[in-house]
Amino acid sequence: MSQNAPWRITNEGVSLALRVTPRGGRDGIEGVEAQSDGRAVLKIRVRVAAEDGAANKAVIALLAKALGLAKSDIRLLSGHTARLKQLAVDGAPADLIARLEAIAPSG
Repeated sequence: MSQNAPWRITNEGVSLALRVTPRGGRDGIEGVEAQSDGRAVLKIRVRVAAEDGAANKAVIALLAKALGLAKSDIRLLSGHTARLKQLAVDGAPADLIARLEAIAPSG
């Protein structure tokens, strides 16, 4: 993947930039997209509404399943009530990046 990926290596694993669409009709990971400011984000769509943190929980559950991780390995760092979010994913960075590249086609 290009250098402008939505993930960055951290001490605990990777930090992941997302753009979430709640009430998106289905749950799914739609790939990597460049925002108007040039920043790359991973686009995710969930069925649930953004009420009482339900969409955030659905995003974490979807990513945990797709990456083969426990939900406790993923934490919301910022964007609790926004579409743009930052997550921390715990694990070996090289392994996590390989998994992310497999589930997140560039687009």
